[in-house]
Amino acid sequence: MGESVVIGLGSDLRGDDAAGLEVARLLRGTLPSSVAVVENSGDPAALIEAWSGAALAIVVDAVSSGAPPGTVHMPLQMPVHPPVRAGSHSLGLADAVELGRALGRLPDELVVAGIEGGDFTPGAPMTAPVLAAVRRTADELRERLSRERPGGPRT
Repeated sequence: MGESVVIGLGSDLRGDDAAGLEVARLLRGTLPSSVAVVENSGDPAALIEAWSGAALAIVVDAVSSGAPPGTVHMPLQMPVHPPVRAGSHSLGLADAVELGRALGRLPDELVVAGIEGGDFTPGAPMTAPVLAAVRRTADELRERLSRERPGGPRT
């Protein structure tokens, strides 16, 4: 494939947990045709399928590390064997990375961006600091992906 993919993880049902999905939605239709945009609920098999063969995969997810809500961790450093899951989808993401590694199906470059959430209550709306971080993250990724060519140098 050789293209790039942005994968937004999340759930629309739990407030700030939708951060990754919202980044994907803001990017859809605004990136070069060589960049796919995918929404995912955290299913490891679907993650592996989405990034297989990609030169660059950027995964965006909500996290809860204790930092102020709206903090963007990019790249998010994921421990090899996380003792505590950073976000509600980190189990799926960490499992997908390990399984992808074992199967030889990781992208050439994998970047994980974490947006610090504040309210993951079922039925809650996304909070203002997280919504602002979603917009900043989408803008940064749009800029990065619009100036890169698949297989070209990363800036």
